[in-house]
Amino acid sequence: MEAETLVRPVVEGSGLDLVEVGFRRESGRRILRVVVDRDGGVDLETIAEVSEKVSRRLDLEGFAPGPYALEVSSPGIERTLRRPAEYRRAVGATVRIRTTTTLEGGTSLRGTVVSADEQEVTIATADAELRVRYADIASARTVVDWDAELKRSAR
Repeated sequence: MEAETLVRPVVEGSGLDLVEVGFRRESGRRILRVVVDRDGGVDLETIAEVSEKVSRRLDLEGFAPGPYALEVSSPGIERTLRRPAEYRRAVGATVRIRTTTTLEGGTSLRGTVVSADEQEVTIATADAELRVRYADIASARTVVDWDAELKRSAR
């Protein structure tokens, strides 16, 4: 059985959104990476609980694709945006979007997410408020002004 099929009900049953499930290679090891999120984010205690549940489920189902390590994490502060729910969660955040078509003179936009629905996201750039269809987005991610964050944490 596929990892996502086994993991999804455990994650969603814990009140979280499943962002990503996939194998990758790191330092010669296979890692099954499970990325979870929810409105307001997830804390370490939640990640530990879900990791335990996912591990138990995989063991009970006999999931054995060979040796691997399980890694459960959040998407982090600077995160890739793929689905409408992720864009909605990013309302108010600064994002960088690369488009497959030219919009307002370019294919690279930076601005603040104003709103998001099932078909498009609206971002406020320095010049205008733009609506971008998800179908026209090549990649998108939140960006953090680290200088401002460091100043804020130094207070």
